[in-house]
Amino acid sequence: MRKIIVAIDGYSSCGKSTMAKALARYAGYKYVDTGAMYRAVALAAIRKGVITSDSIDEERLRGLVETIRIDFMIVDGVQHTCLDGEDVESLIRTLEVGNGASRVSTIGFVRRKLVEMQQRMGDEKGIVMDGRDIGTVVFPAAEMKVFVTARPEIRAKRRYDELKSKGQEMPYEEVLKDVEDRDYRDTHRAESPLRQADDAMLFDNSDMTIEEQFDALKKIFEKCLVG
Repeated sequence: MRKIIVAIDGYSSCGKSTMAKALARYAGYKYVDTGAMYRAVALAAIRKGVITSDSIDEERLRGLVETIRIDFMIVDGVQHTCLDGEDVESLIRTLEVGNGASRVSTIGFVRRKLVEMQQRMGDEKGIVMDGRDIGTVVFPAAEMKVFVTARPEIRAKRRYDELKSKGQEMPYEEVLKDVEDRDYRDTHRAESPLRQADDAMLFDNSDMTIEEQFDALKKIFEKCLVG
């Protein structure tokens, strides 16, 4: 059966990863969470003091990016992110690391290194990859491209609920500001800014349940599969 590359891009806290994982399971494809890769870089940089709340040592970061190893492994049927052999899935999901990931992702040499890794992962197709520049930079020739969006207040509420479920208490207003700040950084960075590819389908899930999102995504996939 024909295999394709699925590129899912969009704003933070849109549920891209949930959608991509579900589609990958349905299709029997490999799933790659590129956001987790940037979060892993940020975690490594925070641990070594390369990135702080107000600065980034780009010279040290360049050396770090060239030496760290980022992999994925399945734990109890769930994909986890590994940094230099360590399972860091829970550690990379904090707001601090998310902010760090948004900051390091604006740096050209970081993006180029991770894009190189990501493109190698798609050599044999049969892959679902989500992020910010998959359909525009990583796989511009992907057979299926979806750009996911939702209203900022909806995305902030989703992020707030997720953090709360993990025991991370934070005022909703602060989460909303973080979402808006990340949107600005993602769309205004010089290197591979977030934008909808010309041939990507806009997917607004503001008022959709997870089940409705998947049903709609599945229909798009089946259509792209037949060409």
